[in-house]
Amino acid sequence: MTATTATTADAELSAHAFFAAKLAHEIDSADLAAARAAGRAPIVVDTRSAAAWDRGHLPGAVHIPGSELAQRAGTELPDRDADIVVYCWGPGCNGATRAAFTLSGMGYRRVRELIGGFEYWAREGFSIVDQQGRTRRPVDELTAVPNQDGHARVETAVRG
Repeated sequence: MTATTATTADAELSAHAFFAAKLAHEIDSADLAAARAAGRAPIVVDTRSAAAWDRGHLPGAVHIPGSELAQRAGTELPDRDADIVVYCWGPGCNGATRAAFTLSGMGYRRVRELIGGFEYWAREGFSIVDQQGRTRRPVDELTAVPNQDGHARVETAVRG
């Protein structure tokens, strides 16, 4: 085996390991909705500010702003083996990444980041809760294919 072949093989293995880790530590809106529909709902943590929470959040989410997470997690998330999904505003925000980093550093073993955050959850037409109650926005057809009633399709099994 030449040095070039070894380097190429190492790069392919490295890429495969990277993407395996990425899939293990991220979840998208459709997969989260499917897990919830199948009764495998993780604990969902909204890491945004109180003002952002009031504008809308995922149903059933726990609100722990990122700046308070290290102090509150031990009390409000006592099971370090629980399946936890964290989110913030959207792809332009790294609050969920910071929260996942904090929780994993505290010994939480199953922490994932919601890809696209609240923005893509809402844009894909999944239910949100705001000060007026539970609602759904129309599906943004650039993010998901709407069903007949204009809302997001929820798969019965997690995509794989």
